[in-house]
Amino acid sequence: MEVHFSPDKEARLRDLATRIGKDAAQLVEEAVDRMLEYDARFIEAVKEGRAAARRGDLLEHDEVVERVEKLLRS
Repeated sequence: MEVHFSPDKEARLRDLATRIGKDAAQLVEEAVDRMLEYDARFIEAVKEGRAAARRGDLLEHDEVVERVEKLLRS
């Protein structure tokens, strides 16, 4: 597979790779791995949320706000 970047993105990628001591291709591969893992977790979380909603396991707005604020304070 080939991926084409704009000259600016390619230069930025090479610069970042040089600064952290990696090959640009390795950096792209690691970024794709992170994105794929994130997407898989997100899709699973959506499935779990939809299943919870079908069961009626829902939170009230105030409880959601409280949980988010607690997470942000941590």
